[in-house]
Amino acid sequence: MASIRRTLSPAYHDRPYQNGAVSTHGGVSSPSHKLLSSSKYSSSLPSAVAAFVVNFRRKGPQGLRKAFVRWGVFFLLGFLLGMLPLGHVDDIRAQDFSFDIKPPHVNVQLEEEGGGGGGSGGDRGVKQEQDVVVDVRLGIDEAARAESGNGLLVFVPRKQIIVVTPTYNRPSQAYFLNRLGQVLRLVPPPLLWVVVEMNSASMETAEVLRKTGVMYRHLVCAKNSTEVKDRGVHQRNTALEHIEHHRLDGIVYFADDDNIYSLELFYSLRNISRFGTWPVAMLAQSKNKAILEGPVCNGSQVAGWHTNEKSKRLRRFHVDMSGFAFNSTILWDSKRWRRPTSIPIRQLDTVKEGFQETTFIEQLVEDENQMESIPLGCSRIMNWHLHLEAHGRIYPRGWLLQKNLDVALPLK
Repeated sequence: MASIRRTLSPAYHDRPYQNGAVSTHGGVSSPSHKLLSSSKYSSSLPSAVAAFVVNFRRKGPQGLRKAFVRWGVFFLLGFLLGMLPLGHVDDIRAQDFSFDIKPPHVNVQLEEEGGGGGGSGGDRGVKQEQDVVVDVRLGIDEAARAESGNGLLVFVPRKQIIVVTPTYNRPSQAYFLNRLGQVLRLVPPPLLWVVVEMNSASMETAEVLRKTGVMYRHLVCAKNSTEVKDRGVHQRNTALEHIEHHRLDGIVYFADDDNIYSLELFYSLRNISRFGTWPVAMLAQSKNKAILEGPVCNGSQVAGWHTNEKSKRLRRFHVDMSGFAFNSTILWDSKRWRRPTSIPIRQLDTVKEGFQETTFIEQLVEDENQMESIPLGCSRIMNWHLHLEAHGRIYPRGWLLQKNLDVALPLK
């Protein structure tokens, strides 16, 4: 019987491989063979990733760190090259990098009625012109037509009016303050009412000021009342010090609370540039005639003065305290008005009664050429100075009467 002998495959005892692994008898593969055989997807990875895996196994984390450093260097070089312009540097203009939003200038005009040219006749349309710059200034005054003839609307800001009112406790004080406050609240803003009291601020005056609805400042004159010859002079000086210290900009007007003022007067005050004056009607001490005191005007220039009292003819300027107003910047900006001295402008208590006005005005202006007539030609009486104060009456505390009248009539 024939015997068949199967030839055995040659045994590979301890065959070395290039990677240093040794193949043992019994079919035990090397570690690298296990890695490649167990990772079936490794054959499908890109060559770069496979090389990265092999390199990582050879060199460890240090090689990975060097690879990241190289990658960062090449990325930075590529970024810088991409930012370089592809043309000449001169082609880049400054306006190419401007972030300002500049809308086109629009000139809004109303077309005249009956104008032709593509529109319906008689209708008012709006046309835009790109080559006209509109100068619009923020303000709260009425719109006025520009003198250029283009029909543009220009808003002029109003000047602030600073009304200075000295007051003191007396029976008719509440009536006078309320009457003046009701006039001031009708004046278009901005307006500041500076009310000055002697020694202390009374609650009655503060209550009246709050109810008027006018923007006000309640000040106190700390001058000793027993040493004061004319309390009104020191009260006005307190207001002048306040205006100068805070550099308030506006037209200063001394308005006593017992005078009568028209609304037209406060409208006219905003037309003053430096110093304005106007005639004031005064009731004589005898109360049987009226006296006109103030400037005689020729157009906008002051040509002379009205006066009827012989004792006051020696005055340089014949003006009542409520018959002039001036720019507040004269008090704290001497360079602008070219004042020869920086001495504070104040009313004088040392002069004779009735000369406070003229000595104060002499500090503001040099002569009549620096004065402005209000209104044009001084043709209107806009305020009255009345001497109607009754003396000897009791000042009611809190405006309340503590007892009834002495005579009471029974009801029938």
